[in-house]
Amino acid sequence: MVIKCIVSYDGTNYKGWQIQPGLKTVQQEIEDALALIHGGGRIEITASGRTDAQVHAIGQVFHFETMKEMEMDKWKYKLNRLLPKDIRICEVVLEKDDFHARFSCVSKRYDYYISLDDENPFVRNYMCVEKRKLDTDAMKEAAMVFVGTHDFTSFTSSKIHEEKSRVRTISECSVHVFDDHIQLIFRGDGFLRYQVRMMAQTIIETGLHHLEVKDVKRMLDACDKHACRYKAAACGLYLVEVNY
Repeated sequence: MVIKCIVSYDGTNYKGWQIQPGLKTVQQEIEDALALIHGGGRIEITASGRTDAQVHAIGQVFHFETMKEMEMDKWKYKLNRLLPKDIRICEVVLEKDDFHARFSCVSKRYDYYISLDDENPFVRNYMCVEKRKLDTDAMKEAAMVFVGTHDFTSFTSSKIHEEKSRVRTISECSVHVFDDHIQLIFRGDGFLRYQVRMMAQTIIETGLHHLEVKDVKRMLDACDKHACRYKAAACGLYLVEVNY
């Protein structure tokens, strides 16, 4: 049977989602917990996508296959007992056999947080801190450049494979201003490696008047992976939800 899990984690102490030999990763912690539940046999999990080192998740999704029968609430209870406290299973659902956490996904939402409070030591693992004055109107204009269907070659660090499309549809790219922080929301049918972080820092650079909106459009239209040299700090990024 196929089981889908929604997991929330604080990425501060992890080298990302994906298993890497000798490094602490979220996937490794979950697979270790599942191995204990299954008496030592490895159970491989598949996520909706990878998150980088220090990136957080509120609603990451993964699935695994098992022959072990157990109530869904018991799966959740046992996993959370075995997992470290900075990784929490929020929901466990029995899915159809053809469900796939990555390939069944139709859209995702990422949020990026910018703290405007340079004096607060408690946000540094969870927000990008920017003490310089930001022009939020310019940021909102820059964000709108990304909305729509575009080739995002300029906003990824991935190797270029001609057979893999770099076209993505962004349904929302918005800037929300609060007293002590700014929230960027990105919704789309998929995102390339580092795409959200590169878009986020480009929006920030526009707010600092290091770029103009026309520069952002020029970068996007270039479809050149060397066109954008900006990438926001990982700690401000959250995978909020995955939709199926």
